[in-house]
Order: sequence, then structure tokens, then C-alpha cells
Amino acid sequence: MTYVVTEACIKCKYMDCVEVCPVDCFYEGENMLVINPDECIDCGVCEPECPPKAILPDTENGLEQWLELNRTWSARWPNITRRGEAPADADAHKDEPDKFRLFFSPKPGRSPQQ
Repeated sequence: MTYVVTEACIKCKYMDCVEVCPVDCFYEGENMLVINPDECIDCGVCEPECPPKAILPDTENGLEQWLELNRTWSARWPNITRRGEAPADADAHKDEPDKFRLFFSPKPGRSPQQ
């Protein structure tokens, strides 16, 4: 089992999860985070820290596409080890539907730590 970041993170990117991760397995895209499933130690401390509930165990039904998305983009985006600022409009997008189709960006993030 591993944890994956899902669609709910897009345009929110609160980053509370990054602070608690003991193995620094988060990677930052322009408007979402992903977890490297090969680095995740399945501790689960990140899941309750996510305000939009975007982090889920990959054992839940229907998360295969998110596991693959996390694997793919964690190999391309920069590793993030410290919490950055969430987008100013994060709360406005928190419960928005269909965010992947509408807003997903393949661009890497530009966290201040980078």
C-alpha cells in the first residue's frame, strides 16, 4: 500500500502534508502535489493533514489512475521538503468538481525552497 494525491489537491495545494512526511516523498507541480509511491513508507501521517482530503491510500477503489499519475509526475517534478504558501484562491477551489480536466498542469512547481 502507498498513499496517493488525488484530484482534490488541484488548485488547492495547501502543503500541510509536506511538513509531516518523514521521508520527503512529495513532489510539486504548478498547481498540485504528488507522492512518489516508491518512496512512501505508508505511515499515513499526511492523510489527516490534508484540508481538502486529497490524500488517500491506494487500496481504495478507483485510485489506479491516481497511483499512475503520482508515479509519473513525481519523476518529473521537483521534490519539496518544506511547506510553501497555498495559492491565494485555494479555498475557492477546495470543493470544485472536475478539477483534473479543467485545471491540471504538467508544469513543475516553483516553491521558494527550490
